[in-house]
Amino acid sequence: MLDRLDPVDRRLLDDFQRDLPLVPRPFAAMGEVLDVDEAEVIQRLEQLHARGMVSRVGATVRPNTAGASTLAAMAVPEGRIEEVAAVVGAERGVNHSYLREDDWNLWFVATAPDVTALEATLARIGQRTRLKVLDLRLVRPFNIDLGFRLSPGARQEMSESRAVDRTALQDTDRPILQALTAGLPLIPCPFRSVAQGLSRKEGDVIARIAALSDAGLLTRIGVIVRHRAIGWSANAMVVWSLPEDRIDTAGPALARHRGVTLCYRRLTVPGIWDYPLYSMIHARSRSEALSILTEAAALPELAGASHRALFSTRCFKQTGALLKAEAA
Repeated sequence: MLDRLDPVDRRLLDDFQRDLPLVPRPFAAMGEVLDVDEAEVIQRLEQLHARGMVSRVGATVRPNTAGASTLAAMAVPEGRIEEVAAVVGAERGVNHSYLREDDWNLWFVATAPDVTALEATLARIGQRTRLKVLDLRLVRPFNIDLGFRLSPGARQEMSESRAVDRTALQDTDRPILQALTAGLPLIPCPFRSVAQGLSRKEGDVIARIAALSDAGLLTRIGVIVRHRAIGWSANAMVVWSLPEDRIDTAGPALARHRGVTLCYRRLTVPGIWDYPLYSMIHARSRSEALSILTEAAALPELAGASHRALFSTRCFKQTGALLKAEAA
């Protein structure tokens, strides 16, 4: 698909995956950089969304800051995959759901306004499917800013070293964050539209978004792309088994490695899932992903560590997180 992108569309996707202008008319500001007018920026974003290349224009929220989230897995019999995936996807708080190559084959991210609501989501899924749900909570992030460069150049990362001020979050920020995870309207004054829906002032909404970004609660604000549609068709979640005293050294080394787009430590389920270190590899082909994995496995910090590569074969759901409690 990338070869069918004209230069302006390519720059729109490449240059604005983060640092969306926080001004009343952000698309006009983007147009000034791209040397096109505001209406054309909006039209191009609409077309890219229609082509499945853009999920939304909005923000990603740092995990477990404004709400609660976890990665979960289920071992689903082949004949029940469609049924169980539908049950999982019906949960509003499930924002990512993938089928992967493993006995534990259905993986999803569950989000909620708080831990109690999150645990209720997992319990409902377990009850409705009569299957065990592995709850693999985040322990430590090493790199959690998922962005994809279309043009040659170094990938910009958001590492755990960035200071995070959780006290910056105000109760009245949650509706704003929910609007950002759902996606801004593609109109000339999107922040004004959000503000009107919340009975607030446009300048106040923009100021709060800037404050949350400065506090590290937003990992990025911009054009959220769908990686498969823009060429990263090989997606492998690689899990690593290694002693606890090596994880904090191996994690940063793995996060810096070429082709590793996410890296974090999670809780294990002893005797069932004994893999504390996770990394995501997004590549243009399976062979390229395996080459990246071979290089990663050779890192001195990962010497002797066993691993499993779980390639995704199907995406069932990909939306923004649930951060605000919904009305009954």
